[in-house]
Amino acid sequence: MAKTIIPIGPYHPLQEEPEFFQLVVEGEKIVDAIANIGYNHRGIEKLSELKTFDQVAFVVERICGICSTSHPLAYVRAVEDILGNDCVVPERANYIRTIIAELERIHSHLLWIGLAGHFLGYNTVYMWAWKERETVLDIFEELSGNRNNYAMMRVGGVRRDFEEKSLAGVITRLNKLIDFVQMIKKAVLDDPVLHARLKGVGVLTKQDCIDYCALGPTARASGIANDVRKDDPYAAYDKVKWNVITQIEGDVFAKAVVRILETLESINIVIECMQKMPKGPIYDNVKDIPCGEGIGHIEAPRGECFHYVRSDGTNRPVRHKVRAPTYMNLPTYKEALIGETISDATIILAAIDPCYCCTERVTVIDANNKKNKTVYSQQDLIKLSQRKTEQIRAKLGAR
Repeated sequence: MAKTIIPIGPYHPLQEEPEFFQLVVEGEKIVDAIANIGYNHRGIEKLSELKTFDQVAFVVERICGICSTSHPLAYVRAVEDILGNDCVVPERANYIRTIIAELERIHSHLLWIGLAGHFLGYNTVYMWAWKERETVLDIFEELSGNRNNYAMMRVGGVRRDFEEKSLAGVITRLNKLIDFVQMIKKAVLDDPVLHARLKGVGVLTKQDCIDYCALGPTARASGIANDVRKDDPYAAYDKVKWNVITQIEGDVFAKAVVRILETLESINIVIECMQKMPKGPIYDNVKDIPCGEGIGHIEAPRGECFHYVRSDGTNRPVRHKVRAPTYMNLPTYKEALIGETISDATIILAAIDPCYCCTERVTVIDANNKKNKTVYSQQDLIKLSQRKTEQIRAKLGAR
């Protein structure tokens, strides 16, 4: 049978961000898949070297709108790792960090549940999930002043405290949200159409996840109970009761179940943190960052988010490295796609909850010797861009 290439992207209705996939198919069956990345790059790591340590926390919030507290939390923990015993984060700040991080997980998972429903033509779930996500964003606005990019994290603690009068109302709204998520859970678990559509589709075995170093719900849906919150506790995660959610099937249905059950766990974590949150200061006032290097990793909604920071004793980092969870999860797409049908391709890709703008790096290749060339001046890049533009114009003119 002849092979055909079907493109998905770079701009596609079922992709929230641009990315280009090519499916090699025989009839309806996918026999190979090729990813062409590089459509999002904003130079965040390089920008960090031009900002003070305090300013960088605001910059990394912009890496991802859905993980806009995951990146700053991982970043400040990396800087606190450099400080060592010279920085002690107050207990109240640790509880606030946990509350913000888990509210973010709730709204991220509700966003994914809604989009998954939309991808499957189940727009009722889409509307329900996004309506209740608005409740979480309203809570964010009440607690932090912002519906997104909450600007709560700082080296040594958090920037703003919660008003005690707000907490009781927030708990009431979260208890109502539990009822909604339970309804979604029942709808998904009992719906024979979703079972037929998602079970056995896009399977990643436990060994596949180990081979590709998959993270977060992608790995936990295949029976791997890795979670930074349990494996290397931070903030207040060791002060509250919660469970790591796993499934063993590794298919798209299992990934949906993991995210729904994790949403319930996150709501309970937030409520318990609010009930147990101690009084006291919200930050340890840090003045200078010494020479050294540190790492900070946290469990973002999609998996482990890792930041590395190196200091030379000045007021800004000399190197900042970011590894987002999709960077590890995206390569699993090939294992999950091959052997499936074209109609399942987009939901399989969406099942890892990809964030391409978190993920991508830029590598410049010297066309003459085929080796990486990373030292380009601004003028070099402008000339390369102008040359490419002229080549495109010449081709269009020739037609």
